[in-house]
Amino acid sequence: MSKTLSNEQMLALAEHVENAELQAHDITKVTNDYPDMTFEDAYDVQWEIRRRKEERGNKVVGMKMGLTSWAKMAQMGVDTPIYGFLADYFSVPDGGVVNTKELIHPKIEAEVAFVTKKPLHGPGCHIGDVLAATDFVIPAVEVIDSRYENFKFDLVSVVADNASSTRFITGGQMADVSDVDLKTLGVVVEKNGEVVDVGAGAAVLGHPASSVAMLANLLAERGEHIPAGTFIMTGGITAAIAVEAGDNITVRYQGLGTVSARFE
Repeated sequence: MSKTLSNEQMLALAEHVENAELQAHDITKVTNDYPDMTFEDAYDVQWEIRRRKEERGNKVVGMKMGLTSWAKMAQMGVDTPIYGFLADYFSVPDGGVVNTKELIHPKIEAEVAFVTKKPLHGPGCHIGDVLAATDFVIPAVEVIDSRYENFKFDLVSVVADNASSTRFITGGQMADVSDVDLKTLGVVVEKNGEVVDVGAGAAVLGHPASSVAMLANLLAERGEHIPAGTFIMTGGITAAIAVEAGDNITVRYQGLGTVSARFE
């Protein structure tokens, strides 16, 4: 990978994209102005947004994976998923309220999150390493909110926008990885009492632990790793479902309880 942005351009883009998130207004995709931007440039922008938040006193409380379906990757012409970070104020309690006034055009995805008990280092991290290093898994619902107008974007722009991260809700029951078949784990998404989507864990790269392994390998490209105690959302088991003020969502996980929230 190579870089095309100067340091000044990277810093200006990070401020521009983060302001769109903080002020809840949409922007045109960043590659309109910088068509030669690479993934390395985009991750530089994302890590600078992360640095800006930490400098303001926010904590990074986890990581998330996106584009975790082989079909979607083929469609986009890439061979790895993408990642983003989760800030402390993204967290919403189970059964809590998501304030849509702070968001642009939110969607939800049902996911499974892993919490590690040992560090994971790439390259070469694989499912076996991940399962051995996992403390527990827990149901999680991600609220994504691309800052790009009309959802018109490309993957480089999405990476720069912290992989559309905005809110997440964790709940249900934690479980030991040895007690759950994560490939066949069934999930049902209900919106306002109606079933709107169903899925199984295998939708996430064949096995959600594969997503964690890929995160370790992607982080290794920047000399980073997954520390022990990291909360990782592994990617959508279901499609992204649009939500708006007034909606109530409940996601049912086979044997792991439910996660719910309302949007106001």
